[in-house]
Amino acid sequence: MTDPDLRTDLLVIGAGPYAYSAAAYAQERGIDTHVLGRPMAFWRDQMPEGMFLRSGPDWSLDAAGQDSFEAYFEHAGLSPADVDPIPIGVFLDHTDWFAERKHLAPDQRMVTELTKDGTFAATLEDGSTIAADKVLAAPGIAHYAQLPAWYDDVPADRRRHTSELVDFDDLAGTRVAIIGGRQSAYEWAALLCDHGAARVDVVHRHETPTFEKVSWKFVDPLVEQTLAERGWWRNLPATRQQEIALQFWQVGRLTLEWWLTPRLRPEVVTSRPGTEVVSVTAGDGEVALTLTDGQELTVDLVVFASGYRADLGNVPYLAGVIDRVSVTDGFPDLSPGFETSLEDLYITGFSSTRDFGPFYGFTKGCPSSARLVVDEMVG
Repeated sequence: MTDPDLRTDLLVIGAGPYAYSAAAYAQERGIDTHVLGRPMAFWRDQMPEGMFLRSGPDWSLDAAGQDSFEAYFEHAGLSPADVDPIPIGVFLDHTDWFAERKHLAPDQRMVTELTKDGTFAATLEDGSTIAADKVLAAPGIAHYAQLPAWYDDVPADRRRHTSELVDFDDLAGTRVAIIGGRQSAYEWAALLCDHGAARVDVVHRHETPTFEKVSWKFVDPLVEQTLAERGWWRNLPATRQQEIALQFWQVGRLTLEWWLTPRLRPEVVTSRPGTEVVSVTAGDGEVALTLTDGQELTVDLVVFASGYRADLGNVPYLAGVIDRVSVTDGFPDLSPGFETSLEDLYITGFSSTRDFGPFYGFTKGCPSSARLVVDEMVG
């Protein structure tokens, strides 16, 4: 059924960091805004309790600069020196505080379909609809899990993506192969050690990362430049884009957090750099993985820490408009203000990294994206 009372100027689909940032700033700019989504659902349901942030309290959600993460620390009586690294629970408590401060009250009904005939219509799981002049979609990365070609060769009960493995209580004594070598791979290895896994093999193509303190300050001028010059990232020479991407790779991928080291028990965790899986044999509750170096691993569980890759076609609620959205290699083609080729449809977050740079795959990009997209809306 259609309820004519359910109408808004701006419909924000999603209730994660990018959606919160944009919705809060849109309201502050006088835009009637309705937010749909379960608050911070991916962070609450698909990240384990024992996880820590890679960033500090200087990474804020607030485009206005008032209700920042640092302001929450002060509000909660927390000292950054005493909360390092920051537990995911502290970040989630901060997002609840932010939502309260910004008068965000997400409508937790899920969108099943988005269509546009003049105005947008979002059909919800209860059959009702919401009409909107503009839509901002912030699809979570849960839609974008990247998996190797041999993923289906592993029995369903013997495989998990990291976003699916958040409870480790039943994994004591198990043998686990983790596919991937970035932060999530080694953090899940540490969590498995914490819960008594018998053996963990971390299989990845690149060299074994180092574990030490790093600074993300190099990102600050990049974000500032994005705000100062519309379309800055896409206008950069390819060589400069590659240099920045390499810096992110070195700081964020080949250097992992120092606090993992004491938890990666050497008698349990084995790094297998420069290797890939070439064949899979399953049987009798076990999985045998043959690696490119000839080694064979017999394990009880395969964990895919293989990252994410944008594919807008995997976002179910966009099925009704996707044929009108220009997409390149899975990413939407965006204006300097995050607008898609379908007028009045905007997309922020991880989906925007091709056009805005890798820093928009981190919460660091939330305030600047909110400012850019809302400024575009209000003209």
